[in-house]
Amino acid sequence: MADEQLPFADILVLEDGFSIPELKWRELLFVGALRPDGDSFVRDPSRPLPPFRLEGLFPEGVRFRMTRSAGRAVVRHIIASAPARP
Repeated sequence: MADEQLPFADILVLEDGFSIPELKWRELLFVGALRPDGDSFVRDPSRPLPPFRLEGLFPEGVRFRMTRSAGRAVVRHIIASAPARP
């Protein structure tokens, strides 16, 4: 199998998210798999997502926040707070 067909493996799992190299993050934006939406990012299900070694990193319907650290994109899911009950 050619290298470009292998799942992307350089993923660091963090306590509150994960990180990938910035270049991989830019690729996800370039191919349109992720798109900016306000001050966060969302998955565009109509665009292809490259394979990753870990499943479920970018689920549909979830908002993401990205910060840069040491050449890596640190990605965290944004947890929506539940609406207050009357």
